[in-house]
Amino acid sequence: QVQLVESGGDSVQSGGTLRLSCTYTSSSMSSFSAVAWYRQAPGKQREFVARIIVHTPYYADSIKGRFTISRDSAKKTVYLQMNSLRPEDTATYYCNEGSFWGQGTHVTVSP
Repeated sequence: QVQLVESGGDSVQSGGTLRLSCTYTSSSMSSFSAVAWYRQAPGKQREFVARIIVHTPYYADSIKGRFTISRDSAKKTVYLQMNSLRPEDTATYYCNEGSFWGQGTHVTVSP
């Protein structure tokens, strides 16, 4: 069983920064596990944001250059550093590993 717990969501103004955290609890996960961030805006489908495999990151084009995904394996935590936030980044952000999802953390970016 894998549990993923997100935190760090908040309301910020356009241009602001946030760092989201995803802490996982599972004996089967390791630093080799692929962990991803997705987001879902109101009325829209869930979309891929970023993924990290070991320490190699992959990004959606919409956030490339603004967001950074990283991991601290000792803390079993994956981070999503979000800079230069835009109103269109407003969404609930979810952590994902395989078939497991966290409960989400909400980000609101005001103009």
